[in-house]
Amino acid sequence: MSHVGVPRGTVRKRRSLALLTTGVLTIPVLAGCSSGGEETARGVPQDIAPAARETVADGSTANWAVDALPATFNAFQADADSATTRITGALLPTLFPMDRTGQPKLNPDYLESAKVIEREPRQVVLYKLNQQAVWSDGREIGAPDFVAQWRALRGKDSAFWTARNSGYERIEKIERGADDLQVRVTFSKPYADWRSLFSPLYPKEITGSPDAFNDGARTALKTTAGPFVLKSMSKSEGTVTLARNPRWWGDKAKLDTLVFRAVAAKDRTQALSDGTVDIADIDAATADRITLARRDRGSNGQPLNHGPGSEITPAQALRSWAQAHGSDEDAAEIAQAAREKNRKAVVAYATEQKALRDFAVRKSLEPAYTQLALNGESGPLADDRVRRAVARALDRQELAQTVLGPLGLPAKPLGSHLALAGQPGYKDGSGALGEQNTKEAQALLADAGWTRGGAAEPPKDTKAGSEAEKKGGKDDEAEADKKTAEEAEEDKDAKSEKTEKSEKSDKDGQKAEEDSTEDSAAERKKADQDSEDSAASRDEGLYIVGDDNKPGAPAPATVGSASAVHVLAPARTAAAQGTVLLRQAGVLGEDGAVAATDKQPGGAAGAYAPVGTAAPAPAAAKGQLGKDGKTLTLRFVLPSGPGSQSLRSVGDKIAAMLEKIGVGTEITKVPDESYFKDHIASGAYDLALYSWPATAYPATDGRPIYAKPEPATDGSLLVEQNYTRVGTDHIDQLFDKAAGELDEKAARELMKQADARIWAAAGSIPLFQRPQLVAVDKKLANVGAFGFAAPRYQDIGFKNRQAAGSPADRKK
Repeated sequence: MSHVGVPRGTVRKRRSLALLTTGVLTIPVLAGCSSGGEETARGVPQDIAPAARETVADGSTANWAVDALPATFNAFQADADSATTRITGALLPTLFPMDRTGQPKLNPDYLESAKVIEREPRQVVLYKLNQQAVWSDGREIGAPDFVAQWRALRGKDSAFWTARNSGYERIEKIERGADDLQVRVTFSKPYADWRSLFSPLYPKEITGSPDAFNDGARTALKTTAGPFVLKSMSKSEGTVTLARNPRWWGDKAKLDTLVFRAVAAKDRTQALSDGTVDIADIDAATADRITLARRDRGSNGQPLNHGPGSEITPAQALRSWAQAHGSDEDAAEIAQAAREKNRKAVVAYATEQKALRDFAVRKSLEPAYTQLALNGESGPLADDRVRRAVARALDRQELAQTVLGPLGLPAKPLGSHLALAGQPGYKDGSGALGEQNTKEAQALLADAGWTRGGAAEPPKDTKAGSEAEKKGGKDDEAEADKKTAEEAEEDKDAKSEKTEKSEKSDKDGQKAEEDSTEDSAAERKKADQDSEDSAASRDEGLYIVGDDNKPGAPAPATVGSASAVHVLAPARTAAAQGTVLLRQAGVLGEDGAVAATDKQPGGAAGAYAPVGTAAPAPAAAKGQLGKDGKTLTLRFVLPSGPGSQSLRSVGDKIAAMLEKIGVGTEITKVPDESYFKDHIASGAYDLALYSWPATAYPATDGRPIYAKPEPATDGSLLVEQNYTRVGTDHIDQLFDKAAGELDEKAARELMKQADARIWAAAGSIPLFQRPQLVAVDKKLANVGAFGFAAPRYQDIGFKNRQAAGSPADRKK
């Protein structure tokens, strides 16, 4: 169900990848068999500092950070993103917003009632509109708006550039009811998710013509119907400014002005401390700084024991002072400059920390989940036994604990693809796949023909998955023949007879033979590390310099075997919307710190390594499985940006778990902006981590994600949003049946059956619900980590009265 290349922000026909990478960004042993009944798993409550409206002051301005200015205000276009959703939520009608339990709830500001009044011979829904509901130009909201939106989105007129139309194509006609406040919608075939339609609802002036729909609504919304109106958008300042709607009939907005400000994730700590923003999604590192700032409030001016300079010992400080005041003028000048630089950093950090005391960290679980995707189009993962073995090697509880535990959030693996804990219909369906079990995973691989002696030698430049299949088998045979004929002449150190299991030097061959009898995971890692240290690069290529354990570089913390090879892919020209899409897809992690391997001395990560430079061995071998002369190596694609360290940590843990069952991984780190477009959407990966958002309408929103790919006329696959390329006819039939089932209980039961089938297919392995961390000015109420629920923008405001119209500026 994700905050990268998927048409953005669309939740009906095309749901957007939540990395949320939002996010900030905004990422678990498989649970055992569960009971047949619905589970009562509780979701994590929202954290928004709730306050009664009478305790919230009228007036003032709040600044809310978004990833970027919206490319469009039309939520039904392909490049709509999380900013589009956030802003239009304050401007346009949403008839059934999600409540705090993840269920659609009738919005009384727009509807008096809405219900199915006929089922035979056709399903008919009757909407009774709030008689006070009007557009900002004074016109009543009515049937003409419903008709115009239906005609624009039903898919029959290609002049309308729309990315989603699910449900609208099932409508047969829309009529005026008994009066102007009634809208009667007749469906050609039953549609269970009818509540998903007409949200947001646009005025007929926008949806009534292709020009207005395609272009007019991209940069302006002259007519709206929410507690706020669109006042202005400034690309130069990176702001979208909303003002109170004078014609709003509901509870009056507490704020005079609400400003959405584009602030990159890496700049949010600075923006919070200098008063630029009052509300911002943040990562774990910024959350820690706010917590420390509040802890240090009572330090009485004492130096901080964290931040720049805090790691300097008294002996180091004395040595630095002595050098700065010594007789060696050159050394003294260098030392003085370093001391001055450190002093300025300490002062700046302390100033920021003082400002951060005015914020609180609101935390909950984001309505999105992170999954491990297994590309089943071709290569080893085309075999469902291999996919199930990979899934059953995962300790999902450990992965959940890695991300959620340090934040104080419940670290429980997610058990469903189609509902999150706390939503009606949630049931742990992972029992259809089976719980984590190393021996059974190994048995599945053996049954698929992957054995310890299956690879006579590690193939050069092994790439699993679709790219390996494209390369074909001829190159592998030629390579094997070449190495067999030339190895004795080219490798001076090769004195032992080659076998099916090794082509290494005597030392490495001996280690492989010794280790083949060892079951200890620690010994396997040590042997693999020795192999990695002694390997030389045979081809020119791109490596992460520093991951090859050269002097001064720390060893990898999690994956210490040669079966986990780290490669940095070359940067590519990315689409302008890539960064926003990445964040929306949720592929960014929660920790904003640069990875340790990216900070190692001796060379920048990703530098070109010439022939002969020490680098990780390609899928080395002692415990690794093979088949038909090939090692079982899967390409694991991860983003390389500084905000995705948490995601890479999860990836490293997964690689270590797979190494235990003999599956190697080639961890390829690619630029954030190309992560989705060039790899996930194109299928150029074997394993990947990304997220999908929660939905109240799984029958509609889940189908394109898990639908069986169909062959196109050109021989390619039509995958919709099923980027794992794994699906079955039975899963599709269950989705279709649920979409037309008007009995909610029966529809949920069908979705549970579909979820069990998706687990069994092992193309997508849910790991955990993503954390949601939001920094909020402590004086603000009714805003923060909303969880499932949609914000009530009219209730947001400052608890302490300020002069009307003045910004909440904490700059001293």
